[in-house]
Amino acid sequence: MSPRQVVIVALVAVVRAGGATVITWIVVEPQATAISGAGTAAINSSSDEEKRRHREEFFGGNSNRDIRGGKEIKPRW
Repeated sequence: MSPRQVVIVALVAVVRAGGATVITWIVVEPQATAISGAGTAAINSSSDEEKRRHREEFFGGNSNRDIRGGKEIKPRW
């Protein structure tokens, strides 16, 4: 093999190894270690409460708002 081909083969091997490392990192995705203590439960519960409230506001809508007074949309056909 010529020196040029050796360099190309080496670069291809490095790129493949890097790609395999990135794919493995994405698939495995290391988990953060939990810190023991009472503070973690309070953080999770407030986060869950915020998520629940946000979901209710998004899907539930505002009950004080009149949505029946708008224009009727006529079909185009």
